[in-house]
Amino acid sequence: MRTYLELLEREAPAVEFEEPILAARATGASAAELVELESAKLAALRVRALLAQRARREAELSALFETAGDLAGLSDLDAMLEAIVHRARQLLRADVSYMTLHDDERGDDYMRVANGSASAAFQQLRLPIGVGLGGLVAQTVTPYATSDYFADGRFSHADDIDGAVKEEGLVAILGVPMRLGGRAIGVLFAANRRLRRFPQEEVALLGSLAAHAAIAIDNARLLQETRAALAELSQANSVIRAHSEAVERAAQAHDRMASLVLHGGGVGDVAAMVTEVLGGAVTVLDSHNKPLSTVGSIGALGADVFEAQTASCATGRTVWTGDLSVATVEVDGDPLCTFVLRSGHELDDADQRILERAVLATSLLLLSQRSAADAEGRFRGELLDDMIAYSDGDLDALRERARRIGIDPSQRHVVVVARHDGRRERAAFWAASQATMDRGLAAARPREVVFLLPGDTPGAAAERIARELSQSLGSPATAGAAGPVTGIEQVAAAYRQAQRCADTLVTLGRTGSGASADALGFVGLLIGDDNDVSGFLASAIGAVVDYDARRRTELVQTLATYFGCGGSLAKTAQQLHIHVNTVTQRLERVASLIGADWQRPERALEIQLALRLHVLRELL
Repeated sequence: MRTYLELLEREAPAVEFEEPILAARATGASAAELVELESAKLAALRVRALLAQRARREAELSALFETAGDLAGLSDLDAMLEAIVHRARQLLRADVSYMTLHDDERGDDYMRVANGSASAAFQQLRLPIGVGLGGLVAQTVTPYATSDYFADGRFSHADDIDGAVKEEGLVAILGVPMRLGGRAIGVLFAANRRLRRFPQEEVALLGSLAAHAAIAIDNARLLQETRAALAELSQANSVIRAHSEAVERAAQAHDRMASLVLHGGGVGDVAAMVTEVLGGAVTVLDSHNKPLSTVGSIGALGADVFEAQTASCATGRTVWTGDLSVATVEVDGDPLCTFVLRSGHELDDADQRILERAVLATSLLLLSQRSAADAEGRFRGELLDDMIAYSDGDLDALRERARRIGIDPSQRHVVVVARHDGRRERAAFWAASQATMDRGLAAARPREVVFLLPGDTPGAAAERIARELSQSLGSPATAGAAGPVTGIEQVAAAYRQAQRCADTLVTLGRTGSGASADALGFVGLLIGDDNDVSGFLASAIGAVVDYDARRRTELVQTLATYFGCGGSLAKTAQQLHIHVNTVTQRLERVASLIGADWQRPERALEIQLALRLHVLRELL
């Protein structure tokens, strides 16, 4: 027993603990003595293992305390991380230890520190989240260990990662997450170039080192943020002072612009004042991006200017593109007025405020002008309302009111009704402007605007109104039209027909389009006042009828029989006493005459109705 105590005292290797038993056997010791020696040997080995475990634990705790002490006096983050990786390699008796950190911009992890590595490719490795052992640790925020990396199927393998690991010669790898809050900011690894199992105490030790590394990184971030905050505070007084001076300068310029407007100045006067104060050249754009005034030579405006205009609407501030400064004021979500300034230099805060206040003053001037235009629009709208409501009254009074604004009701006009779900005020303003440009009338009503426009093509007018009003509102507008009319007495009937036409378009799922009754096929017969049967027949089957007349063929009869037989080629052939191929050839000829979509349900319905009307007309 004393022999084993001496072996423990001098920390002898485990193999020497067999020597007392071998010596006893050589001297002829009894079986009982050998059993006692064997028991003493096992107890001594257990004590030896316990002492070794405690020594290792002391070394681990010492390393953790040293790491914590380093954190308290943190001055160099790189040195701290290198020390942690070095300690991890020593404590776990690893061939290589390394650390990866998460890259927020690229969304993967990159190699930050490596100790014991010899491969350049391995030292430059990047790990996508979820790929490789490290990617799995980063994704799950859970430690993972493998005794044989290339034989382990628990994680996804990638050729570039496996190639770098193979070049480094690694076989067994342990990775633990470096947690900050509830997420992994990186992974700490210990790896060997031979097969090895990592016990739980080594996983816990590496996890403790990873926690210290996370604290070091977070402390470095907080230190950097603190220094940045102190730098910002040191400049606060000068910034506030400069800001106050800029506000005062902008206020003075604003007072000058307000005086210009109050004393009858126009858009050109404000633009001239801006170039006088800020220099350079300026152009002022209206709500449709058409120039209202230009001072100096600003050149052609590209798409970047209108992108900057959109950004200025969103932020309410000046936006720069190249050497151009763009400032916009919006009303109801749309630009009302835009200043584009080419000054040759980027505006400081004071100059920016001057430009923005110039836009504001000009916008107030334009709103005043718009109010006057609205008044005229209301007058025109009331006149059109009275024309629509006319039944029996003083026509001369209506004609005189129209004459005063340049409208001659005896000339050919079309009536257009446009249905919409947009803002009534915007639709009314657009309609009044459009009617003025077209020398017509417009009236706004809930969810619709009505036009009386010069011309004799109602369908074309409806298509244009639907397209342009949809663009202005940013939502679909559907327009129906009727006419032409040549007198006030005809306006009311045309208005009702245009309303029916617009309603029909919506019902048919053609929202956002425009048409007159004669463009709606047989539906137009139902809603129209003229009931143009001949026009409908010509549109639906006229080409087939003409072909039969010229070639003495029987396409009309074949088409009627085909529909009568429910679309069956065989039954059609049987009833006409011809071959099925002949039926097919005739129907192909029909398709070439009236269009390949003739069997679509809505076209087929029109064609069948036209065939019946054709037969009735022949009988009569």
